[in-house]
Amino acid sequence: MYMKTKELGWKENHGIQNVGIEDSQGNRIVDQRQVLKIWENYISELYDRPNRPETLEVEPEEEVDTDEKGPYILQSEVEKAIKEMRKGKATGDDDVPGDVLKLLGEGGLKTLTKLMNTIYESGEWPKDFTEVTMIALKKKTKATKCSDHRTISLIAHTAKIIAKILKRRIERKIEDVLGEDQFGFRRGKGTRDAIGMMRIIAERTLEIDEELCVCFIDWQKAFDRVNWTKLMQ
Repeated sequence: MYMKTKELGWKENHGIQNVGIEDSQGNRIVDQRQVLKIWENYISELYDRPNRPETLEVEPEEEVDTDEKGPYILQSEVEKAIKEMRKGKATGDDDVPGDVLKLLGEGGLKTLTKLMNTIYESGEWPKDFTEVTMIALKKKTKATKCSDHRTISLIAHTAKIIAKILKRRIERKIEDVLGEDQFGFRRGKGTRDAIGMMRIIAERTLEIDEELCVCFIDWQKAFDRVNWTKLMQ
């Protein structure tokens, strides 16, 4: 019943006539080819920035200590990453559903683990892993500009496996260097911790009769504008 309702709702919500999109001059464009061009320019401007260079200066592989590279990827890590995948998620550019990976037997898991280790050791990702299908979701009902949408990248589910494994390994190491005042995007911490800390500071400030300044920063497209050069340094 739920899946049928969801299917009908999808058809109803996405069967609306093309209302077009505004170009940089504020003109409403409805021609499909021109609309795609507007989106292409918007995405290019969003991601092709000086802080996203074509190449990054990182340590050559031969200079990295063997212990720092980490152990080979284990089959148990692959199995755990697959198990954590939610069912019914949209496919990436390769059109392979994540549910198919959940049906892999022992032979398939061994082959997949071998592929993960080949990528891990070489640092070279298959082309299918680097190509994505981008979709735009409206942030508000009357979305007329590209910026009124939230762009989502649908990547291959197989690529998500190694991404999950690397994320888990990085998390274990980075916890030792993050400060206690880092609450966002950390396991076991969240907004409530930051609010609690702010309240403690505010109460202490009132006790000693001092002024307190609280600043909320909303950095537009924060994750899209990460300075990758600084991050790698």
